[in-house]
Amino acid sequence: MPLKKATGNMYDWITHMHTHLGGECPHKCKYCYIGMNRFGRHQRYKGPIKLLENEINVRYGTGKSIFIEHMNDMFSTGVEDWMIEAILNHCNQYRQNKYIIQTRNTLRAFEFRKLFPRGTTIGTTIESNRMYPTLTNAPSPNLRLEGMNKFRDTRIKTFVTIEPILDFDIPIFSHWLIFLDPDFVNIGADSKSCGLPEPSKEKVLEFILTLDRAGVTIKEKNNLQRIYNVSSSTSVT
Repeated sequence: MPLKKATGNMYDWITHMHTHLGGECPHKCKYCYIGMNRFGRHQRYKGPIKLLENEINVRYGTGKSIFIEHMNDMFSTGVEDWMIEAILNHCNQYRQNKYIIQTRNTLRAFEFRKLFPRGTTIGTTIESNRMYPTLTNAPSPNLRLEGMNKFRDTRIKTFVTIEPILDFDIPIFSHWLIFLDPDFVNIGADSKSCGLPEPSKEKVLEFILTLDRAGVTIKEKNNLQRIYNVSSSTSVT
């Protein structure tokens, strides 16, 4: 498939996205858009993880910010080392781009850091400090934090996405992010009507204020407005 322009609910600072991997992501997050819409029924994203050989030949050109593996997790269990190396080698052929990689298996990602192209930003999703094992097979939030913390002593930029934001504990969760000190934090809400355990408007606002006072750069996604609006209407009734 050709390089795709970023659309929809993608991060607004990304211009393009591309995936080299087929098969089903082993994390199987219940709220993941890939498994909930047409992609979940597409043969390309069913079955064991596989490297789609033709994707290695896609020309990236220059001057782009490319989200790599937007349809899968490059460092998840099931992705073999040689596949990861092939993907990163492809990116390294086009060094005049910026690359964004997001993974829930940050400890494994750290092992491949020396292969990251210059200008790579590594991120992870941490929806809460709490465990929600029925919602995902991904490594636990504290393990994701542990892996991201290892990147603090590198020159690689980092970010954390809290989307979909799940109910959390303000003192613990805010401490995690302040200690991690990522370049920025994205915060967003469930936009797929999954009926997730969400925090109240008041908790989200207090959490954001705590991070802001600590100097953490925050990017709020538009879908967070639903929590604000629902909480407001609920409080009125």
